[in-house]
Order: sequence, then structure tokens, then C-alpha cells
Amino acid sequence: MERAGLEALHQAGVQSSDLSIVITGDDQLQELNRKFLGVDAPTDVLSFPTDEDDPDSGVRYLGDILISYPRAAAQANSGAHPIQDELQLLVVHGVLHLLGYDHSEPSERARMWEVQAQALESLGSPLSPPSE
Repeated sequence: MERAGLEALHQAGVQSSDLSIVITGDDQLQELNRKFLGVDAPTDVLSFPTDEDDPDSGVRYLGDILISYPRAAAQANSGAHPIQDELQLLVVHGVLHLLGYDHSEPSERARMWEVQAQALESLGSPLSPPSE
């Protein structure tokens, strides 16, 4: 997962940044999804950007990524690929959201999927972003 985060940062042209990745369950993701996005359902990954500097190191702190392990496992199972590949995809996706990438509009989605595909390819992942 660390490699996936670093590769996403590299593909996006970002140097020297910190972030947190939390692996948790559906209940926590559903609660956060409801509280912050108004969607009362679990999801696979949520990103909470901060864009602050660490007062001790001066390094930019991008924010937090939370991943539902049960949701990742179910998606890996339905896609017939290893959980490690699914977790890499979710980390890359979450990092890109921390950096301001979005997929709500077609032009934004194309840009995000391109960077995500580059990161996954560089990691040797067989996964790719969803098709349009």
C-alpha cells in the first residue's frame, strides 16, 4: 500500500508529502459517508484532504484515506483478483482524491483515470480504472 501511495504521488508530480491510510470496516465508512457526503451507505474508500504543513517537519500533510477492508475484499472477489491489487487501486484512487482529482464530470474523470492507470501500470497491477 505504501508503494501504491508513493506511485500515485509520483504520477501526479507531487514530491515529499505525508498522508495517512486507515484500513477499517463498512460501519465506519458508512458513518463517515453519511456524515460528510450525505450518503447513508458503506463505500470502499473515502479521502479527507487537509493540505497542511506538519509543524515539526514542514512536510505537506495531504490528509487521510480510509478504506473498508470488507468492501475491498468483496470487490476483489467479484473481480476475481487478489485483495492486494484491490487495495493498491483504492490507495491510488484515494491519493488522487487528496490531490484534488475528481471523477464527477467526464473531463475530470478522463484526467483522473489516466493518472490512475499510469500508477497502476507502473505498480504492475492488472487492474485499470473503470471504463466510461
